Amino acid sequence: MRVQIVYTSCTGNTEKLAEAIFEAVPVKEKNVKRIEERTERDDGDLYLVGFWTDRGTASPEILDLLGSLHGKKVALFGTCGMGNDPEYYKRIASGVAAFIPEDCEYLGAFLCQGKMPIQVRRRYEEMRVPSNEAQIDCLIRNFDEALLHPDRKDFEAAAEFVRSLFRQ
Repeated sequence: MRVQIVYTSCTGNTEKLAEAIFEAVPVKEKNVKRIEERTERDDGDLYLVGFWTDRGTASPEILDLLGSLHGKKVALFGTCGMGNDPEYYKRIASGVAAFIPEDCEYLGAFLCQGKMPIQVRRRYEEMRVPSNEAQIDCLIRNFDEALLHPDRKDFEAAAEFVRSLFRQ
């Protein structure tokens, strides 16, 4: 089986996850590349497609890649700064997976929290007014928690997700 790991990363979170996933893939024919480095010769039987989340979805480049895959096995992985909420992650994965053609076999997704750029925290602070202090405090707490991710447990969980794909 040939495995292609293709990803996009804005802050380095998804790239680190892609590296952990690459190490966990238990076959010799495997390749990991940023989407912009991918060539037409890069082909696989299984695609592990990684993305960072922006407004609840993946970038257009990732969605286009997914739509171009036919007759492949596909699994998703990614990072999301907002929340550490499994239900939110399921909604993201479901929305992104909708771009996978019907002739592919969708194997599932792994998402975890990832740190966000400091500009996001500054934007939250600038949005603070007396009527939204509790909401802004919640966003800032989430931002601060996200600074610790992805962490060792996230990488281990991603590796276990990948190993589970090969036990099916």
